[in-house]
Amino acid sequence: MHRSDFSYDLPTELIAQHPEPVRSASRLLHITGAAASWVDRQFLDLPSLLRPNDLLVFNDTRVIPARVFGAKPSGGRVEIMLERILSGRRILAHVHASKALRAEVPILLADGVTAQFISRHDDLFELELSTDPLSFFMQYGALPLPPYIDRGAEAEDSERYQTVFSRELGAVAAPTAGLHFDQAMLQRIAGMGVRSAFVTLHVGAGTFQPLRVDDLDQHKMHSEVVQVSQDVCDAVAQTREQGGRVIAVGTTVVRSLETAAATGMLQPYQDDTRLFIRPGYKFKAVDALLTNFHLPESTLLMLVCAFGGYETMMAAYRHAVSSRYRFFSYGDAMFIEPVRAQRDTLSR
Repeated sequence: MHRSDFSYDLPTELIAQHPEPVRSASRLLHITGAAASWVDRQFLDLPSLLRPNDLLVFNDTRVIPARVFGAKPSGGRVEIMLERILSGRRILAHVHASKALRAEVPILLADGVTAQFISRHDDLFELELSTDPLSFFMQYGALPLPPYIDRGAEAEDSERYQTVFSRELGAVAAPTAGLHFDQAMLQRIAGMGVRSAFVTLHVGAGTFQPLRVDDLDQHKMHSEVVQVSQDVCDAVAQTREQGGRVIAVGTTVVRSLETAAATGMLQPYQDDTRLFIRPGYKFKAVDALLTNFHLPESTLLMLVCAFGGYETMMAAYRHAVSSRYRFFSYGDAMFIEPVRAQRDTLSR
């Protein structure tokens, strides 16, 4: 398949620029089966779609205020978008500057801190700060809203662009399927006998980068840090034994679990992943998926097409556009339940 196979027309006014006043107030498109079958619902209907012994798996990453601005000694403006913190004082970052960075020219940041160019890694720059990077970004950084939100970060974003269960600092973008959950919804689900588990995938800015090739075989997937614990593996095994479903809350959870199940058996995993899921992929760990709507021609749209079926999902996206759903990070959600017979199962 090609990148252009995942294109669809999206009016710009459907791109949500602000969150709903209440987290759980969004709409929910419920997609079932191999055929193009869907029901327009509200997110508050989600508990009616769950069963006792189901397992919801969330991503507990927390967004760092990852955007800082600096200048060269000449006065040239420099924008640094943190991708990840490396060892010591080194970071990987996306950098925008009027002229190329040079090792001998420091970037002047707030409070007398400097950043020195070390090397280039494809689209990313390795920099070394003169102080602890995490402390610096936490104090001086700005929240990095996605590029399709056409405004600067506002006071509400500091809360609403984090999930209520976020705890592991390291992401530069939120796992947006989790943004719909508030404490009342989590308590309601738990009271039904639906269990929860948490993986960590630190979402990088690469998630917003467009594909630069039309042939998907030529695409090099960006790298993200994943952690799947033994507790998660045990929870999945217990769910399977009791006949429940493993439900991923977001594509980041899908990538985490499928990376950890690459051998056919879900095992603890703590490392980078470059897993590129597209139509033809055989899922091993996930039975259902709650997710937001994704950018045209994006790897995330390719993932949901692999999960729910290409024709089904592209038709569902066209329906969502015609029905005026809200798209992307602050937008509405979909709950995808493909035919179980089409899924591979984990080795026991």
